Amino acid sequence: MAMRLKTPFGLAVALLGAASAHAGRPPELAGFERGRAVWLGTCQLCHAEPATGAPQLGDAQAWAPRVAQGKAVLYRHALEGFMGPLGDEMPPRGANPDLSDDDVKAAVDYMVQASQTVKP
Repeated sequence: MAMRLKTPFGLAVALLGAASAHAGRPPELAGFERGRAVWLGTCQLCHAEPATGAPQLGDAQAWAPRVAQGKAVLYRHALEGFMGPLGDEMPPRGANPDLSDDDVKAAVDYMVQASQTVKP
């Protein structure tokens, strides 16, 4: 459903809102909005809390061996769950059964990109 803007003011507000959605974000993460939204809503509970043992957003060293396995493995672990060698667990869909496959994959893509380009 398309949103109809009836006034120039409405158009200006919409344009400013779209611009501010990208403000302060590194250009390397442009296009990862869906993944970032999923990360904020679900994944950050573990991937922004070092005590969980989960690889932290932006930690290239922690993500490198995972990224080396390939996206198919990362997606499978995120979708189906995974028990690491140290007993650290990645629950299926980040323990959020409402996430679609595409949502989970977008979050993985966002975290991988963030681990290779920026610090949070």
